[in-house]
Amino acid sequence: MAEIDGGRIAARQLKAAGVDTIFGVVAGPMIEVFAGAQAEGLRVVGCRHEENAGFMASAWGYLKRKPGVVVVGSGPGMTNTVTPMYVATASAMPLVVLGGSTYGAMRGVGGFQEADQVAFAAPACKWTAQVDSTQRIGEFVHLALGKAVSGRPGAVYLDFPGHLVGRRIPEEDVPVRRAPEVARPHPDPAAIDRLADLLAEAEHPLVLIGKGAAWADAGASLARLVDRGIPYLTSPMGRGVVPDDNPHFVNAARSAALAGADAILMVGGRFNWIFGFGRTPRYREDVRIAQIDIEAEEMTSAAEIELAIVADAAVAVESLCDALEGRKLATARSSWLADLREQRARNEVEIEQASGLDSVPINPYRLVREVREAASRDAMFSVDGETIMGVCRVLLPSYRARTRLNAGTTGCMGTGVPYAIGAKLAHPERPSLAILGDYAFGAAAMEVETCARVGVNVVFVVANNEGIAGHLIQDHMLPPDSPRIASLLPASYEKMIEMVDGHAERVERPEEIRPALDRALAADRVALVHVRVDPKATRISGGNYLQ
Repeated sequence: MAEIDGGRIAARQLKAAGVDTIFGVVAGPMIEVFAGAQAEGLRVVGCRHEENAGFMASAWGYLKRKPGVVVVGSGPGMTNTVTPMYVATASAMPLVVLGGSTYGAMRGVGGFQEADQVAFAAPACKWTAQVDSTQRIGEFVHLALGKAVSGRPGAVYLDFPGHLVGRRIPEEDVPVRRAPEVARPHPDPAAIDRLADLLAEAEHPLVLIGKGAAWADAGASLARLVDRGIPYLTSPMGRGVVPDDNPHFVNAARSAALAGADAILMVGGRFNWIFGFGRTPRYREDVRIAQIDIEAEEMTSAAEIELAIVADAAVAVESLCDALEGRKLATARSSWLADLREQRARNEVEIEQASGLDSVPINPYRLVREVREAASRDAMFSVDGETIMGVCRVLLPSYRARTRLNAGTTGCMGTGVPYAIGAKLAHPERPSLAILGDYAFGAAAMEVETCARVGVNVVFVVANNEGIAGHLIQDHMLPPDSPRIASLLPASYEKMIEMVDGHAERVERPEEIRPALDRALAADRVALVHVRVDPKATRISGGNYLQ
């Protein structure tokens, strides 16, 4: 009678669920899971640190609309994944962490790397569990995968006591569970009619688009809605759900749009710090707010929600468009959209002027403009840092859903490098560019070796301003003559790529940027363009583009 170990059982269940790639750092007691994954034909991406593996898996899962899976060892190996779990849950990205733990016979007496790993994971997760027998490993993996993507996506943690992973049992005792086909939740028709009335009667309506709309693939429905003449704003990772070159996109007049709207529809986003909590003074006191979200609990928030619709974003917005069909919107009689377009144009002038500077050291706005012009329309961007992330937010467009990855709800630095790798593994046919500050790149720089080893042709663009926010913090917020704390050495980051035989370039003049980017994009191997930018340059604070 053929036998199978616990690691192979877990891998077989992952394969049955359509997961063809896993991430992790090889360590006991999960080596059998890695071996089982390879035996089952899964791609195994061995990473240099568990935190980076978790971020890669999150990005892969978010872009694929599947659970991203990371496998890690016990103790510190598992605790290194708590931050990715927290970020994934807060940013609504599906992540499953399979963590090995101390062997049962050693628990409570100081076993190797013993820790209460389920307790470590619980505050960062949607769901946690511990496998209780080798026979049930497949069932528990099935549950974990489903929990990660059900409702609002997020992280789950499944703990594997070491003695259960290597145990072998008869293969016939291990059923494989199939994932169910889950119908999308539909909205209440009466609520949709009320929402249609609200938007039709508003003179200054506004749609807010969050990453939940990206997850739901609601772009076509939202384009149909805003093309009725309704302006829209997006969250940072909601960019591209409706292409940024849609004439109703008014992120460049964000403050004016929020402050002037008399009716707001939030689709797949949260009224948190990103959207000013839905409160005055950022919003009108008499603003009427409606929200569409997959989670009912989201409707009780800092904002005063008048109408809440629990449904899939794509289905609900399509129903809303049908309800508005043939109706004239009151906003057509106002100058609302024209006024916002005028404000947008004024704000963009200042930004474009900065992006045309020929100064040396290079202005970061000029760098991002060159990236914008070099990248194809289907490019995926991972952005990480302080100054550079703010500049990218105003200059770097997105044209497809789930192509923009950044620090997200938690503002976590260190996501840029691994997100770009996970994105490229999810869609190898599309360019993946990481635009990073030097501090952000350094947080996960050794993963360039992973890129070379696995064959992931990410293009890293490192904007080196010698620290966090350049010299702003070091020079103005710390005591005079302080040792370097917020500022860094002007390191030669291109050498990180040279050590793995990747394509490396160093750029110090603005006219050199575009040729270097073109060569990197064409290199067919991992590439890095190291650009020395002005350490004293800051984000433009005038107007309301960045507010």
